[in-house]
Amino acid sequence: MNLTRRSALGLALGATLAPALARASDPAAQSVRNNVSSFKMQDWRDHFDTLDRATIVADTTSRALHFWSASGADYRIFPTSVPISDELTKRGYTEIVRKKVGPSWTPTASQMERYPDWKPIPPGPENPLGTHAMYLSWPAYIIHGTHDTRKIGRRSSDGCIGLFNENIAQLFELCPVGTQVRVI
Repeated sequence: MNLTRRSALGLALGATLAPALARASDPAAQSVRNNVSSFKMQDWRDHFDTLDRATIVADTTSRALHFWSASGADYRIFPTSVPISDELTKRGYTEIVRKKVGPSWTPTASQMERYPDWKPIPPGPENPLGTHAMYLSWPAYIIHGTHDTRKIGRRSSDGCIGLFNENIAQLFELCPVGTQVRVI
């Protein structure tokens, strides 16, 4: 056999993929599910006494937001951005007190101290709150979208929980005012 670079690459690729393909055809191997996203699964019972309304757990360690419907039949996980430091991370129980499509953004007092040239930003593609915002009972803490998709999966906010715009739009429809929230 005349071994060329292309045939050598094909042999190497085949040798690499063969074990994975064998596992894929093995029913016993298919029962083991790997969570490639590294999200830690949550159970609402670990955080709340009852599931009598929509419920959110925002996990700042795995950078994921967990949603359960009031019946518990609908469970969803969304990747998030989280506060940039532990000092900016408020943890505990709160709830959604207000919702807004097309929010405007105003820098907080602490942001104005650090960045005096920052100005409020109206709704639109430059707005750091994205397309939807759900305001928590804690002042200046929001679950919102973002146009800057590089932030998702990172420590990048001054206290908020950020989601891809398409995910916050879904969550916005699922969560009424009064949705219980825990940030861990």
